[in-house]
Amino acid sequence: MSRLADMLKDAGVVAFFALLVFAPFIGVQLGSNLRGALTLAPTPMTLAVAVAVVFCARLAVLTLAQHRAAVTLPRMPVRVQDYLAPAMLVLGVVLPFLPFLPNAYIDTATLILIYVMLGWGLNIVVGLAGLLDLGYVAFYAVGAYSFALLATNFDLSFWECLPIAGILAACWGIFLGFPVLRLRGDYLAIVTLAFGEIIRLVITNWVSLTGGPNGILGIPHPTLFGLKFTMSADPGTFAGFFHIDPTPRQHLTFLYYIILALALITNWVTLRLRKQPLGRAWEALREDEIACRSLGINVRNTKLTAFAIGAMFGGFAGSFFATREGFISPDSFVFMESATVLSIVVLGGAGSQLGVVLAAIVMAGVPALMQSLQIYRMLIFGLALVAIMVFKPRGFIAQRRPSVTLGATKRIGAEFISQGRG
Repeated sequence: MSRLADMLKDAGVVAFFALLVFAPFIGVQLGSNLRGALTLAPTPMTLAVAVAVVFCARLAVLTLAQHRAAVTLPRMPVRVQDYLAPAMLVLGVVLPFLPFLPNAYIDTATLILIYVMLGWGLNIVVGLAGLLDLGYVAFYAVGAYSFALLATNFDLSFWECLPIAGILAACWGIFLGFPVLRLRGDYLAIVTLAFGEIIRLVITNWVSLTGGPNGILGIPHPTLFGLKFTMSADPGTFAGFFHIDPTPRQHLTFLYYIILALALITNWVTLRLRKQPLGRAWEALREDEIACRSLGINVRNTKLTAFAIGAMFGGFAGSFFATREGFISPDSFVFMESATVLSIVVLGGAGSQLGVVLAAIVMAGVPALMQSLQIYRMLIFGLALVAIMVFKPRGFIAQRRPSVTLGATKRIGAEFISQGRG
């Protein structure tokens, strides 16, 4: 009985603070009278419902906490993980050719793959090297603006600018890595967050180069061996060369396969690097930096390579984003993008490639398909994070294979990773 009283008291305190927070926002409604003057009308019923929901949610969380073992979500079976990745790959390859699939779904799948690529790039820094980066959007912006400026000023194609954008983003990754060599944890997060904001402010205020808040227009789209994707069948276009009727789906499908190829290359390179000495050094750095130094590993180079390679993939994704949209502005590279990518890595399970894909589908695909939920995007992020931290604190994929094993291959639970056994 005393336990129930404590739970009710705790839920009541939480509801009281919710009342204080919600009162200025939910408790009043902005309107206008007949003369056009603004008025504030109280909405006590809406406020009461919101506070009641908070009270009940807190009470439910406390109740579930007493029976954590009974409500913990089960791990994904090993055999399911082995077959899920190939099945998703096959689905990704044949997706544009599925009958009766609307063009909007292909465009949404392209958006998901952009976040998958960003998630895999950040997973190198956060999941493998254990370096918390809150400014990953800066490399995304560097890649986008590098391609946009090179393409519009020097008339270079997407394929010529793509490696340049990646190299420039990698250079900025090294530039960020040097000042934070001695930082870890919260301090590293603060510095990387500041770096992302600095890049955004630079591209906003350097009007003569970046166009400032107006952004850059007229960014060219990629071509297929010089063939353009337009709505005409003129010579030099994809439809004209193959003598077919031009449709918007042709351009969408081409963009989809470009980002699919870039994402698969990112995944392949990451998996290969994890089995190399560099990847093992990243994991050693993640487990214990002091032990890493004692083994003779160059911590400086290990951190710089993690930042550089992760930033390079972010630059590739930014370059594709610019050519897909045809227009970029500073509003596309706010902190929210970094938070989204980091949420994808955390929800999927740090270090898990498959987990990043699943989290990107949930975090980017679901809101995109349900346009009416766009205004609740932050609420969805918060609820997803809370639910995962309660039921799956290690993410969707809570276990992974060791990169290198001696003898039989074994799977290690994620609960051992932080203890130097992963």
